[in-house]
Amino acid sequence: MTPSRRWNGWGDARVQEALKPEAHAFLAQAVGQPQPLPDATLAEALAQVEAQPTRLPRHPLVDTRAETRLRASFGQSMHDWLRLRFGVLGRVTDGVAFPGSAAEVRMLLTWACEHGVQVLPLGGATSVAGHLTPVGAAPVLTLDMGRMMRLLDLDPVAQLARFEAGVAGPDLEAQLRARGFTLGHFPQSFELSTLGGWVVTRSSGQQSARYGRIEQLFAGGTLQTPEREWTLPTFPASAAGPDLREWVLGSEGRIGVLTEAIVRVTRAPAQERFVGVFFPDWASAAAAVRRIGQAKLGLSMLRLANPAETHTTLTMAGHASAIAWLERWLSLRGIGDGKCLLFAGFTGDSAGALRAMRRAAAGVWREHGGVSTGTILGSRWAERRFANVYLRNALWDAGYAVDTMETACDWPRVDAMVQAMESAGRAALAQHGERTHCYTHLSHVYAQGSSVYSTFVYRIGPDYDTALARWQSLKTAVGDAIVAHGGTITHQHGVGKDHARWLAAEKGATGMSAIAAMVREFDPHGVMARGNLLGDEVA
Repeated sequence: MTPSRRWNGWGDARVQEALKPEAHAFLAQAVGQPQPLPDATLAEALAQVEAQPTRLPRHPLVDTRAETRLRASFGQSMHDWLRLRFGVLGRVTDGVAFPGSAAEVRMLLTWACEHGVQVLPLGGATSVAGHLTPVGAAPVLTLDMGRMMRLLDLDPVAQLARFEAGVAGPDLEAQLRARGFTLGHFPQSFELSTLGGWVVTRSSGQQSARYGRIEQLFAGGTLQTPEREWTLPTFPASAAGPDLREWVLGSEGRIGVLTEAIVRVTRAPAQERFVGVFFPDWASAAAAVRRIGQAKLGLSMLRLANPAETHTTLTMAGHASAIAWLERWLSLRGIGDGKCLLFAGFTGDSAGALRAMRRAAAGVWREHGGVSTGTILGSRWAERRFANVYLRNALWDAGYAVDTMETACDWPRVDAMVQAMESAGRAALAQHGERTHCYTHLSHVYAQGSSVYSTFVYRIGPDYDTALARWQSLKTAVGDAIVAHGGTITHQHGVGKDHARWLAAEKGATGMSAIAAMVREFDPHGVMARGNLLGDEVA
């Protein structure tokens, strides 16, 4: 983790985002006047780490310095933020190793088994589901994979690239683009998250409609289990029994450490455009994106905001005069209150291919009252696609917490799911006498259904216990609503420890037993990532 990485928030500490005056006014009206709080200092946090002496035996590859341990013990979940910002750290890892090769990973796993040490793999530390929280009684060693970032081989004929699994998104794409290829996997955490992390949490990129989710991109690789090295060969397809790649995908560190991943790459596209389209209401917009998704027109992205998110986006953007002009222009075309904004991505090998896709998609959205604004808004979204998450820092500084919950469900359940998630969030905060501003978008559209991604903004609270209670109420209520309405507990964030309580509702008793048996087979002594996925330890 680089020195410029912010220790108690998102991203590069040198990048500062500020809320515009319009955003301050909007949120104060929506949820109440904020209550900004001073953060715990780095010195105060380090003092808490130093009060937890490491329990690890000495090892030449293990760093037990306080700041190294602090930075490796937290992801980006709201619980992580609350502990860091209020200075109520709780348990931290006992030490951090930075292996530079698969051989060093093997050495460390053997050492961990011999000394009764728990192992937590760490990629970009971007988890929002509690993956990095140390649990249980045993000492914990975190394996930071950041040194393992090389492109080891690129086969341009088979279009397969073999990477060390610790490579972060920008470094992965830079190495591929230099050879004329792309993986095309762009989650919002792209700037920090790693290939290995994407695989073991079943990540989904913003343009997965063209390139595929990580399960379509992951072709094989090498896993270091506590017992042995396991290599998964690549095939374009196979009918030889269960696909063992699926045991690695979504395994969340429970069966070993992914040291190499072979991924399916494509030639870098020659042309790409993002177009903004407004619809008069949610029903028209949802019907249009469903038809476009089911028509398989080849778009790389369909990202539809509901009326609340559309209004929030326009209001908090600032530029009041430009937004007022846009509102007047849309009104003349029948787009007023209740409007929904779609961002559609068009990616291809030629300008002609993009024109054909746009004509086909436009034919559908016009039938549903959609009005295109061209690439003006879409280009702005693309420029800031990885920067908007920095607003989370600015919101906290202003006194607001922001958390997200996401799911996926079949089309007949989508509308009810949106309502259920937002209603559950409002009701949860109302129990604390608070309001939450919530809004939702469909981030990934499939022929069968869609993801549903809801955001909740509310006042943090005056102290750690109050803030924790508010967040726990919100998380529990929305998670329960997702399961009750037939959604998966996670479409793209993984299970970790925070979502483990809901996994059995999706997998069933037989499925949970099978997952537990798989974990025991690969990790018979219980060395790896306790608590993740199965919830077999509590934080």
